[in-house]
Amino acid sequence: MTFQSLTMRLSLMFSVAVLSVLLLAGILFKQLSMMHFGILDQQELSSKAQNAVSILQTVTDRQTFERRLPELRALLSHHPGLAAMIRGPEGELWFADPAALQVPPRLLAGLSDQAWEWESQDRFYRGLNRELTLPGNQSLRIELVLDSTLHQHYLHSLTHWFWIAFSLCALLSAGLGWLVARNGLKPVRSVTQVVSSISAQSLSGRVPMGEVPGELQGLAQSFNAMLQRLDDDFVRLSSFSSDIAHELRTPISNLITHTEVVLSRPRRSEEYHEALYSNLEELQRMAKMVEEMLFIAKADNALIVPERQPVEMNRLVRQLFEYYELLAEEDGISLCCNGQGTLMGDVSMLRRALSNLLSNAIRHSVEGGTVTVDIVTGGQSLEVSVSNVGPVIPPEHIERLFDRFYRADPARREGHSSHAGLGLAISRSIVQSHGGTLACESSEASTRFTAFFPLAGCGQA
Repeated sequence: MTFQSLTMRLSLMFSVAVLSVLLLAGILFKQLSMMHFGILDQQELSSKAQNAVSILQTVTDRQTFERRLPELRALLSHHPGLAAMIRGPEGELWFADPAALQVPPRLLAGLSDQAWEWESQDRFYRGLNRELTLPGNQSLRIELVLDSTLHQHYLHSLTHWFWIAFSLCALLSAGLGWLVARNGLKPVRSVTQVVSSISAQSLSGRVPMGEVPGELQGLAQSFNAMLQRLDDDFVRLSSFSSDIAHELRTPISNLITHTEVVLSRPRRSEEYHEALYSNLEELQRMAKMVEEMLFIAKADNALIVPERQPVEMNRLVRQLFEYYELLAEEDGISLCCNGQGTLMGDVSMLRRALSNLLSNAIRHSVEGGTVTVDIVTGGQSLEVSVSNVGPVIPPEHIERLFDRFYRADPARREGHSSHAGLGLAISRSIVQSHGGTLACESSEASTRFTAFFPLAGCGQA
């Protein structure tokens, strides 16, 4: 049987626990009561048997027994439920009080001083045999029987009322368990209300930690952290959509305006040819932007699997220097590469990531400065850092530098319309696809982007 309600589960467990304790206590109390009554009866029988032995120890024959008989009757008269039988040396019955009591012969054959029990006609008896040695090596047998029916009736009545009380306690414990569980789960219901009030349009709600019990603190903290991540992701997604619309609107507007101007009057074929070339440049820029966004989307969904082949990082960087050398010389910027390192990775993807970092460093370096690439191989990782001297990036903008279309401030803008602000985001996606991380630190001395590649995950040549 499955209980979907947590309140019902807790109520049932509370009831089972309470009833189990009550049942165990009832059984233990009954056993102790039976033991107590048994000890009392045993003590009573032993005491009477000892007194009877004291009375009859001077008996030598039937005549002397008859003289002791009044004392024996007086002893038995103090306990109405006690019966006694005295048997002579040959087993003949010398005395029986009451005479109608029939004791099973199998019990009478028991050993001396051994207690016995039996039931007859809804009556319960306990008995004790005692042997008394007479002169002439003869014996006198004393048989005492105690009627314990009253004790048994008490135990039966106790059991009857116990089950009645047990049934009432079952109902009461179920009700109390339900109330306790419902009151104890009140913080859970408050958490549920907060959760149900959250939607994609309202992610600002949080579970109040002050009302959450200690057992649910971890769950509430994890849930609040998840809401924070969702809120951040929705904000970034909304900003991303706005940025896409903004970035695409400019080239599309340029294309429309330029085409309208060209079509406003008849022109020579050379002018149409020039207009088409101009439109082609805008279309290529849009195609590149769409390609970069598609690449980032694939990287976010782990759809990009880099190839694994040895890549000599120093050689790769110097190949990129040859490409960017003319661009750097225009601003008097020198390029420098230090260190060696080899890792297993995708050479085309790594070239693209480093190209974006170099392009970004050259554009934002001061005139006459130096862009330095440092390659450091440690025991378990390889670090590739690209640094330049330029405007300091405020700390609050560093973490968002890798967001799509994000610009920290006018000093770090992409510079002209050919850059959409996706370079750093692509570089981070490539580094992460190789199992690494990309970080940035900026100070007045320099701005440094460092990619950390784990050699254990990527392999090492």
